[in-house]
Amino acid sequence: MPLSKAKIGETYKIKGIEGKDKVKKFLFTLGCFEGQEITLISKLAGNYVVNIKDSRYAMDENMAKSIVLSA
Repeated sequence: MPLSKAKIGETYKIKGIEGKDKVKKFLFTLGCFEGQEITLISKLAGNYVVNIKDSRYAMDENMAKSIVLSA
């Protein structure tokens, strides 16, 4: 399931990252990699705010679709 389908307030484990190498590398620098926990804080106007390792990040819908979560 992609992050774009996640429920607000739920914590998930990242199953993998899809997409171009540039996107994968950027997400890795945020601490977004396989096995890491991620929480969706809010969705507003196509922007997703997530919590990874006690830090909050905002990303657009295309980037959120590249993060695959385990159900």
